Amino acid sequence: MEKLMNNPIFRSRVKSEKVTKSEKWLGYLVGPAGALLLNAVLATYLNVYYTDVLNLTPLWGGAFLTIFPIVSKVIDAVTNIIMGQVIDRTHTKEGKARPWLLLSAPLVTITAILLFTVPEGSDTVKAIWVMISYNLFYSFAYTIFNMSHNLMVPLSTRDSTDRGGLSVFNQITTIMMSGILVALVFPMVIMPILGVDKGKWITLMSVLAIIALPLTLVEYFFTKERVTAESADSASEKLSFAAQLKIIFTDKYMVLMYVYFLISTIGVTLKNLGLVYYCNYVLGTYNDGVTQMLVSVIGGVPMGIGIFAVWPLAKKFGKRNVTMVGFLLYAVGSLICWLSPRNLVIVLVGQFIKNIGGLPSSYVFMALFADCLDHLEWKSEKRVDGAAMSIYNIIAVAMVGIMTGVFNWMLALAGYIAPVATYDLNTLPANLTPQAALDSLKAIDGVYTVAMQQPENVYWVISFAFVGLEVFTGIALAVILKFINVEKNIAREQEEIKARKEGK
Repeated sequence: MEKLMNNPIFRSRVKSEKVTKSEKWLGYLVGPAGALLLNAVLATYLNVYYTDVLNLTPLWGGAFLTIFPIVSKVIDAVTNIIMGQVIDRTHTKEGKARPWLLLSAPLVTITAILLFTVPEGSDTVKAIWVMISYNLFYSFAYTIFNMSHNLMVPLSTRDSTDRGGLSVFNQITTIMMSGILVALVFPMVIMPILGVDKGKWITLMSVLAIIALPLTLVEYFFTKERVTAESADSASEKLSFAAQLKIIFTDKYMVLMYVYFLISTIGVTLKNLGLVYYCNYVLGTYNDGVTQMLVSVIGGVPMGIGIFAVWPLAKKFGKRNVTMVGFLLYAVGSLICWLSPRNLVIVLVGQFIKNIGGLPSSYVFMALFADCLDHLEWKSEKRVDGAAMSIYNIIAVAMVGIMTGVFNWMLALAGYIAPVATYDLNTLPANLTPQAALDSLKAIDGVYTVAMQQPENVYWVISFAFVGLEVFTGIALAVILKFINVEKNIAREQEEIKARKEGK
């Protein structure tokens, strides 16, 4: 890796010791867009592909889609630990995390395509392919990208203003991908065309995967690790993983940040999993092209406002304080939705309030996490970025796997019925009741996608996942943030770190 990075071809295009405009726009806004779009689509629709296109919900009595995500995320957690150690032991002129962005670009593209090219055959063949492709993507390729990408803000600079700006730019990309393209364009335009046609799904996902490749290279070339260069003589890379864990878990701010992130991930994961099902069955009808769009627009409008409002408020009142108040508002909005989950107007009002409350967390979390890493360095005189980020990612991947398994288990237990694709509406199973009148259905390429009315328990499961759980997580997160007061002394601590290094 070090020899490869010595090649002038692979040098960063950012030369300045201060954060530049091209760095913000290309490295943190445009560059990550491809992989983040791909991940946003997978987070929302991969489970739909498994349940509705491949019809894997009843496989092994519902056990497959319950157990396989959990087992896969255990593997993912292990690879995150390994990757964290690899990053901390990487020493190149281009940094310790950025080189792995370069490697991740082709790996993410190839493995993402494999996720959807599940061969026809027995249920066993499908299950094996799904397990292998899922782990190649999430436990290998995306782990490399995600850990490297998430470390770019903490390693880019110590300047709090610049770091906050990069965090906002980074989050704008995430919100644009998930809040506009995935949440608006997909339900309005893409999903009604795809239906449950496997070939169309493969074509679309292959295009998205290929787009991610050049954009990830843009992120690589237009980012710079200034903190890594400044800490080149640090002894942190010589510490054992156990010693790094001791440094991390004896600091109250880092422990609280991990608890915060754990609870947040549980709520967000179930919400993301429940979104499509909620709009298809509870609030609207299957792929109607309108319901999910309306819910997403209401979510997207506050996010657009937040680009201009959140960071000025965070600088004035503090990142923690603004985020804490936001989560209380978030809980109120969720409660409004949950009290009347089938009333479109009430749900849209609740979603608007909820998403305003979620703005601070969306835009400033990584800047707050970076402050905690600096505090940790001040306290221990060691940089343990790779280990700290591996724990962060372990929480993310473990909870995604566990909550995906829980959600699928709840759906199977409640009696979820997958849609039926047919050329002839007269061949529908007599024991199932279509969600909409058959004469109102439109065929795409001659194929009708017929959704069925779900048992009442399924409606409850979906509503709890999408709007119910976050009533409780919002309150819990506000309480936790009360004790994360790392900003109070961070400016002084950063000055002391700088003085130590100048002294050396």
